[in-house]
Amino acid sequence: MSEDILINVTPFETRVALVEQGQVQELHIERSIQRGYVGNIYLGKVVRVLPGMQSAFIEIGLERAAFIHVADLRQNRKERLEGSPTTPIEKLLFEGQSLIVQVTKDPIGTKGARLSTQISIAGRMLVYLPYDPHIGVSQKIDEEERRQELKERVQELAANQDGGFIVRTQAEMATDDELIADSLYLRKLWGILLQRLKTHGAPSTLYTELHLHQRILRDVASPHTDKIIVDSRMVFQQMQEWAEVYTPALVERIHHHSGSRPLFDTVRAEEEIQRALARRVELKSGGYLIIDQTEALTTVDVNTGGYVGGKNFGDTIFKTNLEASVAIARQLRLRNLGGIIILDFIDMDNLEHRESVLKELRSALAKDRTRITISGFSQLGLVEMTRKRTRDSLNNQLCEPCPTCQSRGSVLTARSVCYEILREVLRESRQFNPREFRILASQDVVDLFLEEESQHLAQTGDFIGKPISLEVDSHYSQEQYDIILF
Repeated sequence: MSEDILINVTPFETRVALVEQGQVQELHIERSIQRGYVGNIYLGKVVRVLPGMQSAFIEIGLERAAFIHVADLRQNRKERLEGSPTTPIEKLLFEGQSLIVQVTKDPIGTKGARLSTQISIAGRMLVYLPYDPHIGVSQKIDEEERRQELKERVQELAANQDGGFIVRTQAEMATDDELIADSLYLRKLWGILLQRLKTHGAPSTLYTELHLHQRILRDVASPHTDKIIVDSRMVFQQMQEWAEVYTPALVERIHHHSGSRPLFDTVRAEEEIQRALARRVELKSGGYLIIDQTEALTTVDVNTGGYVGGKNFGDTIFKTNLEASVAIARQLRLRNLGGIIILDFIDMDNLEHRESVLKELRSALAKDRTRITISGFSQLGLVEMTRKRTRDSLNNQLCEPCPTCQSRGSVLTARSVCYEILREVLRESRQFNPREFRILASQDVVDLFLEEESQHLAQTGDFIGKPISLEVDSHYSQEQYDIILF
């Protein structure tokens, strides 16, 4: 299936939309003051070792100290692969130690970046592993003969040299010259990094990942990519120059958008972004999804809604779940949801229907470049899955916690606020002896005091023996109020 890549560039932000059959499937956003750190390599300094958690905090020059677990230390790689006990972290790291580390997960929420000492540098065809002689092949290349052939070809490149390689999906049809060029480029980068080590102290940056428009050419563009359209003349030229050196096959596919209509408007990408921030996702049949994202996990609830098109109720449920499977796979990519994901399909008693829904889900998720694991239906009828999380979700990138509800997703009713205010008036009347109490609150709260709660307000005034007046503050949210004593 062919795809187009649209790149919208402004001085403050670069946005990329991956479009298949006229529909946006993925969104990537990189802001100039909020660039991600995944792939960056640092000379870090160990600031604290936590034997109880088998982890350590590493200072790499970011706002918060980064985090490394014992399993991410390359010294334990062999033991981990063999299933042997790993060496405790307190025997490998000590406070003040300098360490070459690479970011594997961006800081998310209150958590610092996740690190690894198993360094890897990605190219177009290969990923270079300077500390590991291993030769691996991407799991996306599933034909065994092809995998073995690629492995043998790359083994020849790595012969009598340090390090190893992972063969990327893009290398499936690569020529020997392309593989050699990529390997030389990656070894040169590693050599530059080692030279910087001699002049830089910890903490310091040794290697910074490419900009988003370059990573798109390296990681996202594929033989299925029809056009890569960018609306910045300068970035268009940069991409062509970069492609001529590293991805010559893509040069002819890069186009400059010079039309008067904004590039993202041509595929309604702005509307897709707004829809991707909503809880509810409408299905064409009339059913819908409810997506709730929390710090621990993401839940997706499937509902039939107004769909009654099946021959019977079981058929209606089955068709809704099949449609939901495709929609869920798209929403995970579009919103970049990661971590633990729980799918609550509509209950199906028919085992064949369950298997068909799982098959449809796996088929739809096969297009996803991010690593995914899926379990079958649990005893509660839920499908559990994980999707590797390396950067913030779209919602976390574009939104912040609601200041009105403090990110609870709900606010106290006006009546609840009225009663809270009355309790506070009673509390303060016992501590102080003012002439009058004045309540500042939102319009809805004051209106309720003047109407349905007027009797309770009057009773409270009589009980404390003080007048209580009301004043509206239009800037207050429903839960905000102040009680002024005169």
